Amino acid sequence: MASSLLHPPGHLPPATALRLSQQAPSILENSPGAISTSLLQSMLSTSETQELWTKYENLLLSCLRTGDDTSAHQCLGRLVNRFGDDNERVMALKGLLKEATAPDDDATLDVILQEYEQILQVNPTNLPIVKRRAALLRAMGRTTEAANALNSLLDMSPTDAEAWGELADVYLAQGLYPQAIFAQEEVLVLQPNAWNIHARLGEILLMAAKTSDAPKRVTEALKRFCRSIELCDNYLRGYYGLKLATRQLLSEVAPKATTKQTETEEWDVPSSITVQKLDELATEKLAEIIRRYSAGEKDWQGYSEAEIVAARELLKTQDTATVR
Repeated sequence: MASSLLHPPGHLPPATALRLSQQAPSILENSPGAISTSLLQSMLSTSETQELWTKYENLLLSCLRTGDDTSAHQCLGRLVNRFGDDNERVMALKGLLKEATAPDDDATLDVILQEYEQILQVNPTNLPIVKRRAALLRAMGRTTEAANALNSLLDMSPTDAEAWGELADVYLAQGLYPQAIFAQEEVLVLQPNAWNIHARLGEILLMAAKTSDAPKRVTEALKRFCRSIELCDNYLRGYYGLKLATRQLLSEVAPKATTKQTETEEWDVPSSITVQKLDELATEKLAEIIRRYSAGEKDWQGYSEAEIVAARELLKTQDTATVR
């Protein structure tokens, strides 16, 4: 359980986050409540470790995720006692706690937003607060302002992969597919071996293919999904996207791509034989994942139930189409 607290709770399954928050009272009771802010004393203290504060922060986030505001306040209090109210990360966590516990009305959120802006007037480079402000604007439905805030953040910190990914999502929500693709590609520049980012770019390309440049975008999506499963052999989302891309190429794009490709084109629709083999690979792997997950095999339980249901429905749809 302690190892789970070292991972950001957003990456944890809901059941694990709930289990952590339920154990929060006992974890807090058995952990040091106050440690000297003196650098010398903190170095000599056996209980003063970086892992301790990471655990407090992640436990706070898990408690907010599951509605345990009391334990979240206790975690924040210990972080404030250790690092002070002026610590930028603590300031962002205090703002997050206010957002999570605020009544569901824009007036209260506007007050929190004004507090962020006052902080940024004093220190415009407070990146944690800049991120919280952008996130709050997006949560309030002010997507254009959120996009502007994220672009300002990236002017200050152009290598912030998280901000590029958030910007891609904001553009995607607005239907701005070229901008979303560009932002997601920037994430890949910073994290070239992240299989989930390759798959996410493939998903955006498939959505963009419904509006224009279908052959080019579906083919590029196919390449992204192939790269994602190359980097992570059992990545369900990669195989799911690969199945969608091959299905679209076989049923819609490939029959239309009969003209000879020119030397200036940067993409090339794979042959129908290649696409068919990739389609079969995706089908086999998805079926294997579903079977082993359903059988309760130990090393195959990391998938969410929603992912398994979606994969099962996708294969069922193919079976129905084949019968017809």
